[in-house]
Amino acid sequence: MDTSLLVWAITIGAIVLLILVDFFTVTRKPHEVMFREGMLWSIFYIAVAIAFGVIVWNWAGADFGTQYFTAYLVEKSLSVDNLFVFIIILTQFRTPANLHQRVLLVGVVLALVMRAIFIAIGAAAISLFAFTFVLFGALLLWTGIQLMRHRNEDPDPMDNIIIRNVRKRYRFADDYDGTKLFTVIDGLKVATPLLLVMVAIGGTDLLFALDSIPATFGVTQEPYLVFAANAFALLGLRALYFVLKGLLDKLVYLSTGLAVILMFIGVKLVLTYFHEVFPDTVPKIETTWSLAFIGVVLVVVTIASWIKTRRDPDAIAHAGRLTATPEEKAGEQA
Repeated sequence: MDTSLLVWAITIGAIVLLILVDFFTVTRKPHEVMFREGMLWSIFYIAVAIAFGVIVWNWAGADFGTQYFTAYLVEKSLSVDNLFVFIIILTQFRTPANLHQRVLLVGVVLALVMRAIFIAIGAAAISLFAFTFVLFGALLLWTGIQLMRHRNEDPDPMDNIIIRNVRKRYRFADDYDGTKLFTVIDGLKVATPLLLVMVAIGGTDLLFALDSIPATFGVTQEPYLVFAANAFALLGLRALYFVLKGLLDKLVYLSTGLAVILMFIGVKLVLTYFHEVFPDTVPKIETTWSLAFIGVVLVVVTIASWIKTRRDPDAIAHAGRLTATPEEKAGEQA
């Protein structure tokens, strides 16, 4: 795919413009977002992502268009799991509802920066070492297996080493002070809980980037499409949060579905490498089949979750985690 610097510049400029529009028209004045507002913004961002895909399809061809839409679907499904963790963080830190927009927008910006860095590193590694496909595949297989093992658990933000270090470094006030990260109490400068929330969101973005970038490279090796799919999926994350925050608890099989998708892409990456080495004996999973498989998994997850919650109204979804809880680790050591 021939992508000039001008195309990159226009794309990045459009994304920055969307972020600025989001900041100055929506999040500059903190307020509690209702379902209707979140739905309208979510439809807008999905429409923008689809329009971009149509442009890619007409400009670069059906193959690259399919790769983009598959990558976007992967990132969009993984972003829903992001929302689970965001809700846990905002709830655990008792963040006021009118600050959710600001926190989420900062989270989106941080995620874009981190993923851009990982995309650059991943693209360079793939171009220099084809075996990177196997390493990425192994990472996704491990992630999928761990997520499947701990699919009925939720992560604890306090387990994050970054948060623990920040809590040791600063003194924290008990209450929020609007959008301020620091405030003054009795003549002393202290951090507000909002700083801790921002750090927790940033740390979560970093961990999710480690999985999502290899997953996207699993469906397309074009850095431009990897970046665009990530960017457009993330831009709609804030709006999607306000649409789904009351429904996420009902997607009881989401973590299971995501584990299956990650393992599938992991296998695809490994096969991609060995197909290049042994083209006559090792098959290659085409992008169209990947798109179909991921779409079927998401439909099955949604329907199965709906049936489960109708039969068992007390069933609650979990974000899943990649490592055992401290209690489980203590039990294993004992």
